[in-house]
Amino acid sequence: MTGGVPGATDPTQVPEDVQRADAHQLLAVDQAIGELVRRLGGGPRQRTWDYPGNGLRVQHRPGAGISAMYRMPAGAGFNELGVSTEAIDVPGTAYTEVVPAPGAEPVVVSGWIHPHDPLLPALAVAADRAHVTETWGEGQRLTRLSTIVYRPLRRAVLRAEFTTLGPLRIKRTIFLKVGRPKAIAALRRRHLLLAGSGVPVPAVLNTGLTTDTWGSQGAGALGAGILGLEAGLGVPLSEAIRAHGGADLDPQEFIEQLDALPAAVMGLEPKRAWSDSIRRYQQAATLALPHRAEELAGLTGRIQEHLDASDRGERVPAHGDYYDANILLHAGRISSLLDLDSLGPGYRVDDLACLLGHLAILPTLGAKNDAALQALERLAGVFETTVDPRALWARSAAVALTLIAGARSLGENQWLAVAESRLQVVDKLLRRADVFA
Repeated sequence: MTGGVPGATDPTQVPEDVQRADAHQLLAVDQAIGELVRRLGGGPRQRTWDYPGNGLRVQHRPGAGISAMYRMPAGAGFNELGVSTEAIDVPGTAYTEVVPAPGAEPVVVSGWIHPHDPLLPALAVAADRAHVTETWGEGQRLTRLSTIVYRPLRRAVLRAEFTTLGPLRIKRTIFLKVGRPKAIAALRRRHLLLAGSGVPVPAVLNTGLTTDTWGSQGAGALGAGILGLEAGLGVPLSEAIRAHGGADLDPQEFIEQLDALPAAVMGLEPKRAWSDSIRRYQQAATLALPHRAEELAGLTGRIQEHLDASDRGERVPAHGDYYDANILLHAGRISSLLDLDSLGPGYRVDDLACLLGHLAILPTLGAKNDAALQALERLAGVFETTVDPRALWARSAAVALTLIAGARSLGENQWLAVAESRLQVVDKLLRRADVFA
């Protein structure tokens, strides 16, 4: 399923013109902020305010565009600004044209006031405390509403915490997943498909939206863009490992949860695994670490060699994003699987590699996660006996590669060291694949 770029002889190499265009887009985003703030009615820029230094997240889609979020200074008139180099033609969105470097092609950068994402109109609804209280509060008080995931123009996840009004302060948590209507409808279908299957997944909540809520024009679209879910039981695997280490994990249980996925999952639309897009993620990592371009090209080439020479296995029902944050544990057992967006036909080796690749990079976030390596070894010892071990480690390395550019979201003072550490993790995982070559 890997694909090359038209005109490229080596699918692991990114054409220089594409790399250059993406680098120029990244420069243009930072340069456009001041003008976008002005066009959106914001106050004048404060001389001491560093817009690029207050970036909250950067989402890079190689060859397709860059989107980002920035924190605004006091007096700007709004708290956060969203920007993108993707073509957006939605009322209320400002745009400006920037020439990011001498001789470069002009880049059009669009901007909007968060949470009024032009392609996720339901985000502003999900961020409305009054509406969230009325729709999902069940007579309780909304004590906190926070965004835990946001990929501009693509999707968001908000966490809503409620507390009873009586003398017994009982807490309740729900999650609101926001996306484009078609994606949310597909996600709802996946949750309902697994309900009653024996696979533990969060229950779907009623949206509560009617035509009277937001007017006849917006009710259906906005309701279709939000999926309310009960909180899953337990804590993320990564948190459990930090608290208790990984020595008591049962590797077979992680395999059994995948075995329990019903056959009907094969009727869903298949999704690309992380390893199917390594060229794209190589490009994103190169943009983040341009001084490591040659090393990244070499690592990607080695990954591709292992992928081509190893056995992926047969297609089976797959989770598609099977890693520590999406696996909850309670009393030492798997109690809930989250994030079913990629549920569908896939390969067992990709699910297992996704988990190992994420565990391998956890220590790059600090010594508190060092026990993740113990968990990795415990799980890998069994995983290697169920799939081709060369494919397992090569695809784990591919997963780690995809996480290099994501280090940018950690903040200016931390992300570079983390990205460099993840680059070394890719190499270590590839050396595991070399053993089975």
